[in-house]
Amino acid sequence: MKNKHVSAFRTFIAGKMIFAVAAAMLTVTGLTAVATALAEPVLEIAYDQQVRRLTRAQLLAYSSLDTIDIPADVAYGRAMRYQAIPITALLPRLSQAGTMQFTASDGFVANIPAALLAGGKGNAQAWLAIESSDGVWPPLKVGGASAGPFYLVWLTPGKSGISTEQWPYKIARIADAPPLEIRHPQLIPKAPLPIDSAERRGLQVYMTNCAVCHQINGGGDAQIGPDLNKPFNPTEYFQESFLRRFIREPASVRTWPQRTMPGFSPSIISDDSLNDLLRYLRQMAKERTH
Repeated sequence: MKNKHVSAFRTFIAGKMIFAVAAAMLTVTGLTAVATALAEPVLEIAYDQQVRRLTRAQLLAYSSLDTIDIPADVAYGRAMRYQAIPITALLPRLSQAGTMQFTASDGFVANIPAALLAGGKGNAQAWLAIESSDGVWPPLKVGGASAGPFYLVWLTPGKSGISTEQWPYKIARIADAPPLEIRHPQLIPKAPLPIDSAERRGLQVYMTNCAVCHQINGGGDAQIGPDLNKPFNPTEYFQESFLRRFIREPASVRTWPQRTMPGFSPSIISDDSLNDLLRYLRQMAKERTH
């Protein structure tokens, strides 16, 4: 009788152990699946009155995926090869849109006219480059992250005058949006200036090259860099010669390990455009909001 009880007890313990091992295996499997799902990059696209969330795997499965070569990549400063999708395949009917907003995971926000993205014969061609898990891109800085998982790159960018700030990387979200100055009217000079004035031309230079990181009077999408009018405007605390030098080559004026501001050579912001930008900044210093 005692042997029967011992045998039953051993059977019971063995069953419990098998159940515990099975539960542990299921838990590990479940956690692995969850971790894999969490690790898979997702791109959110809010466009054409719908919101889509596409995983990297889904994007890499697009029939329009191709391998492209970028001779002079802006982020890496050298030739790069990518797996990419034409932006027009992701965003059809771009000719009917106004502005597309590209938001990066680090807070960089580029507002790019849809007409530029639409391309067309004889114009620059926009592509969404996708970093695959088995083809990781190099880091942007030693010990840092890459430009992935999603990066807007251009073929023949010179044909449409594409700025270096119109190559957003680490993209997390793409959305259609009203133009930046419509959503943030405090960017527009209030003074009754002619439409072709230097100040208004400077506003366009600012929106293309500066608004991706900065705000003016609290107006803008990005917050990587400081507001350029509050509490003070750089035209108020920089001598003009040093401000011009800082815009052209920031590290030649001041630098620090976390500095991210690039330099803007004359091929990116011409001397005339830089003059317009400074005229705009001086005007906005007169119109500071409190």
